[in-house]
Amino acid sequence: MSEADETQPDADELREEAMLTAARSVVRTCMQVRTVESVLILTDPNSSEVGRALYEATARVTDRVLLMMMPPSHREGNEPPNPVADLMRRQDVVLMATKHSLTHTRARANASRENVRIASLPGIDADTFATGGMTADYNALQKEISGLNSILRRRREVHVTSESGTDLKFTTGGRWILEDNGICNRPGAITNLPAGKVFVLPKEGTASGRIVIDGSWEGAKLEKPISMLVEEGIVTDISGNETAENIWKQLEDARSGLRPSKAALVGNLAEFGFGMNPRAKLIGNPLEDLVTRGAIYFGIGNNMALGGTVNVPIHIRGVCRKASVALEDVDLLIKGKVTAKVR
Repeated sequence: MSEADETQPDADELREEAMLTAARSVVRTCMQVRTVESVLILTDPNSSEVGRALYEATARVTDRVLLMMMPPSHREGNEPPNPVADLMRRQDVVLMATKHSLTHTRARANASRENVRIASLPGIDADTFATGGMTADYNALQKEISGLNSILRRRREVHVTSESGTDLKFTTGGRWILEDNGICNRPGAITNLPAGKVFVLPKEGTASGRIVIDGSWEGAKLEKPISMLVEEGIVTDISGNETAENIWKQLEDARSGLRPSKAALVGNLAEFGFGMNPRAKLIGNPLEDLVTRGAIYFGIGNNMALGGTVNVPIHIRGVCRKASVALEDVDLLIKGKVTAKVR
């Protein structure tokens, strides 16, 4: 081996440096951590490499940093141990790199009420962290997304189509959400990372047509597409493959025990959005898929978080590839390419 070869960094060193670069982006750009701030990093055995990278990047900004390992038995929706919950609300910033999301826990809600800034990276792995959506220029992404406001705010009629068979129309029921840009610098703010999507509440009862999900469903890539019939805002039929059968069963299970009028709303078309992150890839990761530039997604079930009125015990999402989205006289996307131009 030549002397030049010996000085070349190996693959592990390159990966470690890429992870640290992504971690610096989280700490300095997204969360804008200051030297006087206290930071708690929560991780678990599945995401420990990411947790350590976040710790190292944070320690270069402030010495008030603590890394805690969640128990491997922790599951989605479970509260963290009491000592962890108590620590969360006493910080300035909490970074959560865990397999299962802690966003919907009381511990997170209590921390937010104490004005803690929080970033959640559920299901993140080292490779995705080092090479995917986390490597985007979040300052540029924030500027691009905020720039859409002028064309989104007064137009309400949406028409979504795709070559795979999607043909759906609906009316927006609220303002387009433009805050999912990765910048989390206000007290009490919370973000998922990687970030970079624009989304809206479809007005209840207005959506009609067909949706063909051909990308991923709840973070699982699809080999065969799923077809959904939507009538007056409700998914009334799902077909295509075994995943379609499982989705229908999930909806049936969610209806169990509800009064008939509420059970009828379980299939509500709850959310529509499209990705803006140029570094994200559709890989079968729930967050990465949703923010992939040019991909669109639909959510079914509960829409309370977006200001809707449908309070049912389910919210599930699927991603479509290469769709076109028209907002009245504006082409937001054309075959999966973000255009956002008035015709």
